[in-house]
Amino acid sequence: MQAVSTPVPTTPNRLTLWANLISVYILWGSTYMFIHFMTERMPPLYMISARYLIAGTLLYVYARMTGTPRPSLVDWKSLAVIGVLLLTVANGCLSVGIQYIPSSMAALLGGLMPVFLLSLNWISFAHKRPSNLALAGLAIGLIGIYLLVKPDRLTSTSGLDAKLIGFGLVAVGNFSWAIGTLLTPRLTLPSGTISSGIQMIIGGLVLLPISLALEPVTLLSIFDAPLKAIGSMIYLVIFGSIVGFSSYSWLARNATPQLLSTYAFVNPVVAMLLGTTFAGEVFSSQSFLGAAIALVGVVLITLGRK
Repeated sequence: MQAVSTPVPTTPNRLTLWANLISVYILWGSTYMFIHFMTERMPPLYMISARYLIAGTLLYVYARMTGTPRPSLVDWKSLAVIGVLLLTVANGCLSVGIQYIPSSMAALLGGLMPVFLLSLNWISFAHKRPSNLALAGLAIGLIGIYLLVKPDRLTSTSGLDAKLIGFGLVAVGNFSWAIGTLLTPRLTLPSGTISSGIQMIIGGLVLLPISLALEPVTLLSIFDAPLKAIGSMIYLVIFGSIVGFSSYSWLARNATPQLLSTYAFVNPVVAMLLGTTFAGEVFSSQSFLGAAIALVGVVLITLGRK
């Protein structure tokens, strides 16, 4: 969600285009599992805050050392809005939601982002009626969501409560991410690495006091984190934030929206494969059916936006 207000007029190199696209496909698909590993024994908001403060600082310092000019006050204000929506709210809700539902299920819900984008853009932003194909995808996607949320026959009451909390948090995060996405081209934003870095710094700075107020942590709790949590955070800093987020930023400026939006139905597949293989996550047949129907809806929405 790092699109800038002025698109690049030249046609991007196809190799660069697909390298960035594959980066977003694979790396962002893997972040759900590593967020789960990072927060298994550490408070989620604290670890997400540390992740973004580290990654954002590295990106900002690199950008300034390579000659990127210092952003204006207007740029900072715009970046603060997007950083809070995308990172503080959206990824903060995601990191807490993964404490209640499997990471691959959270990825499936994240894959429904086009449903939120289509609805918000129709109702509030562009006020433009979607195509019939996109509307059909919206209806199918909502059916898939229902099957994902609907409890299985053998689900206990406590399990249902946890599932609904997790789904609710991820849905709020998706809503915030969609708003940030639709606001991005309407704001004045600097391009490139420094934009991503500032958004991460602001997102992390806003999350940190929230974590200190709500979670049993101090500023130095990072030294008590187990090795698995630290290793997962390092992976997320390098591959999730610096490489993956920067690839998405480049694509948002150079790729068509239809091509870019395909990440929404590739990430969940990657996350599900990793979650079931390495995290021992188990899905019911109903969840698989809901996921498949939801992804069909996402594909139709994407095709309908052409």
